[in-house]
Amino acid sequence: MAGAGASIADDFYDRLADLKAFDATKSGVQGLVTRRASEVPRIFQRTSEHQHAPGRIEMDHQAAVPVIDLAGSQREEAVAEIRRACQEWGFFQLVGHGVPPGAMENALVGVRAFHEGDPEVKAALYSRDGGRAAKYSSNFDLYASRVANWRDTLTCRMLPDPPKPEELPQSCREALFEYSKHIGNLGHTLFELLSEALGLNPAHLEEMKCNQGQILFCHYYPPCPEPEVAIGTSAHSDSGFLTVLLQDHIGGLQVFHNDKWVEVPPIPGALVINIADLLQLISNDRFKSVEHRVVAKREGPRISIACFFSTHFHPCSTRLYGPIKELISEENPPLYKETMVIDYVAYYYSRGLDGKSTISHFRLS
Repeated sequence: MAGAGASIADDFYDRLADLKAFDATKSGVQGLVTRRASEVPRIFQRTSEHQHAPGRIEMDHQAAVPVIDLAGSQREEAVAEIRRACQEWGFFQLVGHGVPPGAMENALVGVRAFHEGDPEVKAALYSRDGGRAAKYSSNFDLYASRVANWRDTLTCRMLPDPPKPEELPQSCREALFEYSKHIGNLGHTLFELLSEALGLNPAHLEEMKCNQGQILFCHYYPPCPEPEVAIGTSAHSDSGFLTVLLQDHIGGLQVFHNDKWVEVPPIPGALVINIADLLQLISNDRFKSVEHRVVAKREGPRISIACFFSTHFHPCSTRLYGPIKELISEENPPLYKETMVIDYVAYYYSRGLDGKSTISHFRLS
């Protein structure tokens, strides 16, 4: 039965049919924009019950995500700043990171070229098969979440099994291989600094193979005709160990901090770093994996490339991850049960985005 105030049409609304029809186009949200949609289709519309809708929670315009300059800091100072950011925010912006500006710009340009390119090329890559080295889709959780996001994604698995060149789209192939190489080098440095920030040997997290996997999620957020009723990316925390995000100048990323949303404004040349769920789990809550979202905008497109350090569905390891033994004691007992990456991600994907906590499912009672 429909709730109070619902229309008769709501009783007969077949959301699944609309989802399947949208999916079958294999053209994503960009396809809607190309067809000059003047309204946001119902599957993308936030309902009054959508708890993380923009405007439902107050913005904090005074707080600012920490900015850390690797090149301008002594190692001990950088470790202290990273420790503080990971404990208090779970996010920081990084400059002086050594990734060439040209590699970053070329990656963004290449990703935009793919998303705005030949629809037949994109349709050929359209898939929901987690085992593919490269795939194109709109909303990995299309059938699990309550609201579809105004976003399309090219997903490329770069490690542990690098894709063959022909598996990546020609429009961004060279740029993504080059960018991935530099982000891999940065990841090595970051996991050393994170290890030290936890009071561990610099090689500890790398020896745990936290940087074994590398997946690029190349997002495209088309201009939205009704941004007040849509969301670019629903509130969520990330499922892997660490995320390195390259965003263009459009903006829209927000992080949830002290019960308020805080903007993460684009800084030229900066990369956004955030702790993901599995690093919170193994650090036994010393580091925080926090919710973040992307609001829809009339401006655009917005281009971003999120590098997840995670093996996701790759069956490369049966390693169990639980709180690091050096971080637990009688005073600080383990807070989480052990899990394999593939099991954690499978549960995460089954729930979809929308501010639903995944890590709490693995918490010891």
